[in-house]
Amino acid sequence: MENLSPKTAAFHTLGCKLNFAETSTIARQLTDAGYEKVSFDDYADVYVINTCSVTENADRECKLHVKRAMKANPAGLVVILGCYAQLKPEEISAIEGVDLVLGAKEKFNILSYLDDLQKSEEHGIIHSCEIDQADFFIGSYSIGDRTRAFLKVQDGCDYKCTYCTIPLARGISRSDTIENVVKNASEIANKGIREIVLTGVNIGDYGKGEFGNKKHEHTFLDLISELDQVEGIERIRISSIEPNLLKDESIELVAKSKRFVPHFHIPLQSGSDELLKKMKRRYMTGLYSERVAKIREVMPDSCIGVDVIVGFPGETEEKFLETYHFLNELPISYLHVFTYSERENTEAAHMEGVIPIPERKRRNKMLRILSEKKKMAFYETQLGKTYPILWEHENKNGMMFGFTENYVRVQKPYDANSVNQIEFLKLDKIQSDGTVSVIAAFANFLASV
Repeated sequence: MENLSPKTAAFHTLGCKLNFAETSTIARQLTDAGYEKVSFDDYADVYVINTCSVTENADRECKLHVKRAMKANPAGLVVILGCYAQLKPEEISAIEGVDLVLGAKEKFNILSYLDDLQKSEEHGIIHSCEIDQADFFIGSYSIGDRTRAFLKVQDGCDYKCTYCTIPLARGISRSDTIENVVKNASEIANKGIREIVLTGVNIGDYGKGEFGNKKHEHTFLDLISELDQVEGIERIRISSIEPNLLKDESIELVAKSKRFVPHFHIPLQSGSDELLKKMKRRYMTGLYSERVAKIREVMPDSCIGVDVIVGFPGETEEKFLETYHFLNELPISYLHVFTYSERENTEAAHMEGVIPIPERKRRNKMLRILSEKKKMAFYETQLGKTYPILWEHENKNGMMFGFTENYVRVQKPYDANSVNQIEFLKLDKIQSDGTVSVIAAFANFLASV
């Protein structure tokens, strides 16, 4: 009998942690069905690209990775899924080399579409639902090359921010059940992964749609209280959470927890209350300051990251400087700076007061410089303190890297025995690349759990 080689599949993910979790789950579906997973630049029978609609150049990035796939194997099948695929299926299907486009509902059924798929000579085939049909939840988590796993607990968003297409790409807010989240967390722990990052579109809204209805059967506090009891995971990190949904009780639980780490990422978007109203955000700067102050009160060494948008319509120089000074005075640790770009089917795309592109870029640069100053100032406050450090796999010019529980990036000479281990070390000096070197604090040992 002829010995047929297994089919091969390669994967590339653009965008957020949630996309990484979903790509990993889809990859497991294919490997469970007999596919062999290979690198994206290798010869493969199928190339799967999970796209993002938030990135400014979604179209260009998608085309770039389709070309990469076609270079590796011109006869390989190319499947595009993710947020951009839901929003612009016709545009994507017209890209040379694309064979299949799957929307928000169809992406988790990829195997059923691959059975009879042939290399397309013209437009790719589209299977895309209306977004109001994306009202179900598929649990996902990422595993593989990482010392941490991204665990999906929530999907979709009911907010109507005037610049955002995510509700159009992912649908209504809905949640996994607590039982399934805990089960997935336990599976991750059993695979030897040390850290879990909770992810979703709006994770603070957890509980809505948990059992297929709009009621909150559980809250975000209920979720993290249950996860705090899961054995075998040393660290649980909360990804981006809206300031109006980050309650005192959740902050206090993290402060007392042995598993949840003192690291928060809280979107701000603007330091101008007038612009926050135009964006239809659900808080003002006063509430944001209160959230930061509460975290600092109970966790003085915590790391606090901030999302901010520059160049939103109506952001005069005065309003930009309002944002700049607000951030400069806040005791935060770093910024993620986004340059506003117009999106179809959003309110902001039709607003007056459009900011010229060069000016948007100038403001972006100013805030990136501020971010570096904030990060270095935060790192300075941590020098001389001892922390457990989780070491990663990467070997870069003989150095390896890891993170403290409060998200200080550290380095030391590469040691294969340290990979995916937790080591207690003292933070010593900030290096030229912005990482921190470490020294032994006491008996230098690897934590074994």
